[in-house]
Amino acid sequence: MFDRQKLEELADALERWEETTLQRTLARRPERRDSFVTASSYPIKRLYTPLDIADMDYMEELNFPGQYPFTRGIHPTMYRGRLWTMRMFSGFGTAEETNARYKYLLEQGNMGLSVAFDLPTLMGYDTDAPEALGEFGKCGVAVSSLRDMEILMDGIPLAEISTSMTINSPAAVLWAFYIITAEKQGARMESLRGTIQNDILKEYIAQKEYVFPPEPSMRLVTDTIEFGSKHLPQWNTISISGYHIREAGSTAAQELAFTLADGMEYVRWAIERGLDVDEFAPRLSFFFNVHNDFFEEIAKLRAARRIWAREMRETFGARNERSWWMRFHTQTAGCTLTAQQPEINIVRVAIQALAAILGGAQSLHTNSMDEALALPSEHAATIALRTQQIIAHESGVTNTVDPLGGSFFVEAQTRRMEEEAYDYFRRIEDLGGVLPAIEVGFFQQEIADAAYRYQREVDEGDRIIVGVNEFVEDTPLRIPLLEMDPEGYDRQVARLKALRRERDNRLVRQTLRDLEAAARADKNLMPYIIEAARAYATLQEIMDVMRDVFGVYQEPTWI
Repeated sequence: MFDRQKLEELADALERWEETTLQRTLARRPERRDSFVTASSYPIKRLYTPLDIADMDYMEELNFPGQYPFTRGIHPTMYRGRLWTMRMFSGFGTAEETNARYKYLLEQGNMGLSVAFDLPTLMGYDTDAPEALGEFGKCGVAVSSLRDMEILMDGIPLAEISTSMTINSPAAVLWAFYIITAEKQGARMESLRGTIQNDILKEYIAQKEYVFPPEPSMRLVTDTIEFGSKHLPQWNTISISGYHIREAGSTAAQELAFTLADGMEYVRWAIERGLDVDEFAPRLSFFFNVHNDFFEEIAKLRAARRIWAREMRETFGARNERSWWMRFHTQTAGCTLTAQQPEINIVRVAIQALAAILGGAQSLHTNSMDEALALPSEHAATIALRTQQIIAHESGVTNTVDPLGGSFFVEAQTRRMEEEAYDYFRRIEDLGGVLPAIEVGFFQQEIADAAYRYQREVDEGDRIIVGVNEFVEDTPLRIPLLEMDPEGYDRQVARLKALRRERDNRLVRQTLRDLEAAARADKNLMPYIIEAARAYATLQEIMDVMRDVFGVYQEPTWI
């Protein structure tokens, strides 16, 4: 992209600058510290010039927005044509309470729903199960049956709105609840738009909310991909998630590499099932964390698009251009929020959200200032949503496509991210692939080492966290926190008991027997899960059938 003679002249000029202008300044005023590093502890040079990207091929590495390899965005006009979806992640307590919050957020300009489930739901237990004691509604909404889903979505037109559900091991069951609820509203499956996270590999790697062993879990994911490609053409049946990998302590490059490695593993399983890659790949979506280091995060997102496009086209032979697109949701980094001085989390979130948009996100959730202390209050959630709206309508960053494209620093960091990702791909392949790498603890150890290094830097004062190890204040908390309905648990349990009493229990038993037979016969389980859900079998009843057939995963003792 650059003239060789001009590059040589630039190199000479840079050397003169370093020996004269720079040295005079350093002699008078040394730099602030011995090293400058990213949030991932990668060293950053003082200055970036065309010399750092001297061999760049513009058309191969960048090209124009909407053209392969999509480094500059998957749409030619990006936000000039359509803003990203402002999708606030929300859920707490009972279905009634969360339904009211959804309606409030939609009134405030939220563009789509994003459902947070409580821990019993995430683990496939009903609210009144002994294993669920003390966890009702704390990290999301409790959904133990189709009846709960009907209440959760009451008055919300599911044929018109897009819904994302952060659910993994029981994803097929919650998806069935949603499909039937929409059907009862009069919506056809083919009209439904939304996403189930359904990313089980990252559970073994980072979040640990797994139920079944990896092989049957991957079968279930593939079942949903196959079912969705045939019956819900507008639904994203998986959101391949780096978010939780980063929250567990990974570096940006590890998040990028491990997420894309997982994505390619899902593609392999679907192809082995007999699906044509272009039949399902356009509905694969991704979910990334956006951490504090502004430019590193932008580079990560740009590199992700480029790598995915190349791998889908060259490794998997996808022919449909939409199969090459990496469409992704982003969320600001919960792990960066502090309980100390919670109001300053608004600033952190604004910086992270801006990085997500400059990185080309299709969808964004902004965390609330109080999330290090409790689930978001209505006031805090509104400020978080307003943060996105200010970026969209007041900042000017949506006026042009990829405004940082061509920056010597950003392009060098994008290339560095890509190179680190491919290095990890080779190491994973040397271990035999994603599942064998999980079993020997490769991902887990890499993340643990990165998390330890970061925390040590904080503890030793090498990395400043405002309000935590510098600029500390000893002031009382001044913001209101969410208070859930204290009678919500009793209402939820009473509803479950009434459901079990009033439904057609003979039909429930028959649908569960059919599900068990299908699981043992290696059939696609989605039709059987839907029929059990339609009969008002509970979440745990359906999951227990699969627990009996597939077993329950225990992580190896090398941890």
